[in-house]
Amino acid sequence: MENLIFENRNLFFVILLILTIWDLIWRTTAMWKAANKKQLAWFICLAVFNTVGILPIIYLIINKKEKL
Repeated sequence: MENLIFENRNLFFVILLILTIWDLIWRTTAMWKAANKKQLAWFICLAVFNTVGILPIIYLIINKKEKL
């Protein structure tokens, strides 16, 4: 029984690490583009809300057609 709990704990940390890296990649990309376009409201929302990459992906989809 203790091995099962330990294995689940390791799986939890692996999943948490993957989600953290996923969010970091999307968040920094979106924040970089928002900062370059001087979109302060988007930059603040991206910095404050932790949505596991969902909000940054939405931002990048909405603003993908605009050139810098």
